[in-house]
Amino acid sequence: MTAKTPFSPPLQGGRRRLIMPGPMATLGTGQPEIEAELMAQLGPDTVFMMGDNPLLPKMPDKPQLLDFFRLRFTEFSRNHLLQSAKLAMQAGLDEKVVLACLLHDIANGGLIRADHGYWGAQLVEPYVSEEISWSIRQHQALRFFADESVGYSYPEAYLKFFGPEYVPPPHIVRAYEEARRHRWYMTARLITLNDLYAFDPDARVEPEEFTDIIGRHFKQPAEGLGFDGSAVAHMWRTMIWPNNLL
Repeated sequence: MTAKTPFSPPLQGGRRRLIMPGPMATLGTGQPEIEAELMAQLGPDTVFMMGDNPLLPKMPDKPQLLDFFRLRFTEFSRNHLLQSAKLAMQAGLDEKVVLACLLHDIANGGLIRADHGYWGAQLVEPYVSEEISWSIRQHQALRFFADESVGYSYPEAYLKFFGPEYVPPPHIVRAYEEARRHRWYMTARLITLNDLYAFDPDARVEPEEFTDIIGRHFKQPAEGLGFDGSAVAHMWRTMIWPNNLL
């Protein structure tokens, strides 16, 4: 099978630029490994992509949180996050819960889906309160377990996604049990509650509605996310330049 060469406008000295798919995008899918084939195409006029991919919107030099919402998150994830935060706001919940709902699936939006609660919590940990990052992490486990006291049932969608026989693995069960006893349990639970109904394809929420809440509860670095030297800066840079070879 011949590898398809991605098109790119003339950058990197006007050379043709190739995108090497990340291994997580292809492992277990049955798609052929094309690394050797792409390597063989390299030459004076062909290189691997580094830096801006012109097929993606260009990010500002000092990107802030809402720039990632507008320019890097998938439309589905962006709409879901905005709807979730809007539902929390309309319910009169504390601003920390609204922000947690706004951020809870950001790893899904532009980075990685597996263990997205853990990745998402790590992404925002330097910039939000410990309660918010903890709650984002723990929603990963709580979403699989009902809590009828707040009206949260096991999601019908999960029956379709995973099948009725699916049982969460032991580490998720342990995380749920620990979170259930934690003083911030309800903050994480409210994420799942506002997560459950935030999939209306016709609803439109503007990111700017949350500018003030972000300003009060998200410490945006002056250098821009990805360039402040934090322990997670590389994760934000990966979303800025997702097609870099290395």
